[in-house]
Amino acid sequence: MKKLIALFAVSALASTAATAGVALSGAASVSYDDNGSAASATSYDADITLVGTAGGTTFTYSMDVDRANPATTAADMASTIGPITIAADMHQVVESTTDDGDGDAKAVSDDTGVTISLDAPIGDATIGLDNSGNVTVSGTWSGVTVSHTSKKAGDTTTASAAIAGMDVAVTNKAGATTWTMGTTVSGVALTLASSKKITAAFGLTGNTMTVTHNPAVVATASTVTTHSISAVKAYSTVAISRDLTSGAALSATYSSLDDSLTLKASVAF
Repeated sequence: MKKLIALFAVSALASTAATAGVALSGAASVSYDDNGSAASATSYDADITLVGTAGGTTFTYSMDVDRANPATTAADMASTIGPITIAADMHQVVESTTDDGDGDAKAVSDDTGVTISLDAPIGDATIGLDNSGNVTVSGTWSGVTVSHTSKKAGDTTTASAAIAGMDVAVTNKAGATTWTMGTTVSGVALTLASSKKITAAFGLTGNTMTVTHNPAVVATASTVTTHSISAVKAYSTVAISRDLTSGAALSATYSSLDDSLTLKASVAF
């Protein structure tokens, strides 16, 4: 009997040790959309994420479980050895290639790969190299975070900083520049993007209202690699969200695009 008790104690200790480095999180929601003049619809979403850590190595695995056959949505591993970090993206995302007017790619690209980064002692810069031959140099200097990636399809440079209470981010990709600016005025969080999208968030955490103006989308012809983009008129959305004592959150979103109202109940852990 004593041997059985001792064996059970060892087994319990081993189980505890095995799960000590594992974190579980997830989220689920149900939404009802009246779709304006179209037929109403109810949709569901449920996701689970597992993060396992052993020393300087972390593995993250995510699943979409609101279906008969749960599907993997992410599988990533990162390991740090001294100043070197090796990151591997092991999941091939199933991308949409449907010609539905939103500019989907005509062919699925391979987004798996391995990146090796070196935290070099050059003004706190980090140098990275991935298996596609792309080289990235990033770091923060005088409060400004800058990242530059050199690749065959066109270099990408990003910069972000908080200046006098304003958050500014600028991206230049293959010669095309986009930017966003955000600040808070009298408790209202305002965001403006180069695309002319404007967002204003009112209230406190757990009880907010967000008003967004979405600019018109200009029709674009298809290219060798992407489908065409259909024109969409400018529209606005108003979203009201409130956290409940039960741990769930309720939100209601109205869109002037199709005069629709979406009600959503969600929970995250």
